[in-house]
Amino acid sequence: MKAKTNFKKGSRMVWFHYRLTIKSLIASAFILIGMQLPLQAQDSIQYSKPSWYFGVAAGGNINYYRGSTQQLNSTDMAPTIFHNGNGVGLYLAPLIEFRPASSFLGIMLQAGYDSRRGGFKTMKTPCNCPADLYTNLSYITIEPSLRVAPFGPDFYLYAGPRFAFNVSKAFTYKQGINPAYPAQVAPVPVKGDFSDINQNLISMQIGAGYDIHLTAQGKRTQFVISPFVAFQPYWGQNPRSIETWNVTTLRFGAAFKFGNGHKMRTPAREVMAPTPTPVAAIEPNVTFSVNSPKNIPTERRVIETFPVLNDVFFDLGSTEIPARYTMLTKDQVSDFKADQPETFAPKNLTGRSDRQLAVYYNVLNILGDRMANNPTATIILVGSSEQGPADALAMANSVKQYLVDVFGIDPSRIRAEGQTNPKVASEQPGGTIDLVLLRQEDRRVTIESNSPALLMEFQNGTNAPLKPVQMTVVQEAPLDSYVTFDAMGAKEALSSWSMQITDEQGNVQNYGPYTTSQVSLPGKAILGSHPEGNYQVTMIGTTMDGKTIREEKPVHMVLWTPPTTEEGMRFSIVFEFNKSTTLGMYKKYLTDVVVPKIPENATVIIHGHTDIIGDSTYNQTLSLSRANEVKNIISQALSKTDRNDVKFEVMGFGEDQSTAPFENKFPEERFYNRTVIIDIIPQPVSSN
Repeated sequence: MKAKTNFKKGSRMVWFHYRLTIKSLIASAFILIGMQLPLQAQDSIQYSKPSWYFGVAAGGNINYYRGSTQQLNSTDMAPTIFHNGNGVGLYLAPLIEFRPASSFLGIMLQAGYDSRRGGFKTMKTPCNCPADLYTNLSYITIEPSLRVAPFGPDFYLYAGPRFAFNVSKAFTYKQGINPAYPAQVAPVPVKGDFSDINQNLISMQIGAGYDIHLTAQGKRTQFVISPFVAFQPYWGQNPRSIETWNVTTLRFGAAFKFGNGHKMRTPAREVMAPTPTPVAAIEPNVTFSVNSPKNIPTERRVIETFPVLNDVFFDLGSTEIPARYTMLTKDQVSDFKADQPETFAPKNLTGRSDRQLAVYYNVLNILGDRMANNPTATIILVGSSEQGPADALAMANSVKQYLVDVFGIDPSRIRAEGQTNPKVASEQPGGTIDLVLLRQEDRRVTIESNSPALLMEFQNGTNAPLKPVQMTVVQEAPLDSYVTFDAMGAKEALSSWSMQITDEQGNVQNYGPYTTSQVSLPGKAILGSHPEGNYQVTMIGTTMDGKTIREEKPVHMVLWTPPTTEEGMRFSIVFEFNKSTTLGMYKKYLTDVVVPKIPENATVIIHGHTDIIGDSTYNQTLSLSRANEVKNIISQALSKTDRNDVKFEVMGFGEDQSTAPFENKFPEERFYNRTVIIDIIPQPVSSN
């Protein structure tokens, strides 16, 4: 019994050191945060979420021994067999974590000290004496893991292998006395190292954690503490090459980590509607005003022309058409119409994303429908795979088989090919940024054709885009319905400015900080479900010398809502990766198709976008360059017909997630985000 008491004391000491380590880590975290906050309080620049994190993880291993052991080493054998047991050991490891903000996938790496210490259950020897066996078994462990965040960025699951290298194999054997002979003296404890220890182990682990952010979003250096739990089953965890002893471990702990974000810039409009009259001067060089459109209810029906990409993107490691694409059965083909793809929507989406991705995820059905209606049309399916031509050909044959089996297309009209890289690859030679996303985009099947019935107007050749899809829809809140906040001169006089918008009930919404002079927000973001309301807008600016200035402006806001009069048109131009100049085929499309449809005295709203790959500041400039490229082509075409009646509004939104047409999870979404959208709004008809 004495031996058992000693073991409990030992366990309490391990637990005491474990708790002390955790407390030290938490204390260090708060000290670092305290040092960081004063520095960050002076930083008005917004930063993105970090992709790389560094830190340390600490925890306690609850070790469960199963199986049995008796042979201690070459000279010592216990007089009885020990079965099962448990113990608590310390886990302490530095960590590195990579998880792009745009992805639910990431990777983690921890490498450090991993104790599997514990003791077996007390056994009786042949002399009826109690016997105890303890071990300080411990390892240096390397644990790479795949991190998955299926329900949001903070809660995550992880799993991966565990590589362990033994650093301690010490044991202590204690034998008590027969309680029937209390006068006996207990033998001296035997200490030594286990023999036949497996020096290297390969096992596995699964776990879950939750990120608790210790610093506000938008700061450059962001600190996170993450409680976690992990399970490491006995598979591969046999400490010795003899006998049956194995270890299962349940680990509880916390990770403290930090990372640095990249600079962000609030997207700004280059040209806006007529500048509202300034309301009040704050400083000699800064004035603040608010323009809230009356938003008289009008239904803006839009004839929208959607581009159709020639590519079908495949998941890594699979040659089957991904489930996100809409797959029909033979009996559904007769109900499918290429100009009504939303009848077979692939998933729940919203707004323009719903409409256009309903088009895109039906790309194979649109192709099959057009080929069935044009019996002489032929296509070439060119697969591209990082695994080589054979894997790429299997992808192309998956598409071919679908068209043959479901739409009944004659196989002789479809040729399948395979190659390693697409003709126009997303991954550029020498590139180092976001390679995982770019390589996902290069795993695809490209549809090529010389048949005019399948291709965009005025285009021919295997590189021509597929014919776009035209639909009539009710537009979401248009850009000219946004509320505009203008701090004229702020870019020169202020380091940053922000806004507090207070409703009639005293509820406050905060926006900013901003470094541009003008900001536009959709009325719905402020009003929510309310049709209209009175608000007090307070602009809070910080001057270059650190002074704070304030100006209040009352404003009445009305939510943009649809019922019936206007009809507009919308076109989209898709750009290649990292390019701001329009492809020659799109230039002719803009000149010969789009420009003739612009009515007299119309307003043309042009807004450029990018995907999330690359630096946000660079993407802001790139999107504006794309928008201006389109505006220049349209302006030149109008000038050739002596027209100067059209008003332009040009905006560049960069990668801004709140205005991007689509998400950035899948390659096709990123491809369509490299776009310029053209809204043609006719002059309102006056009601006299």
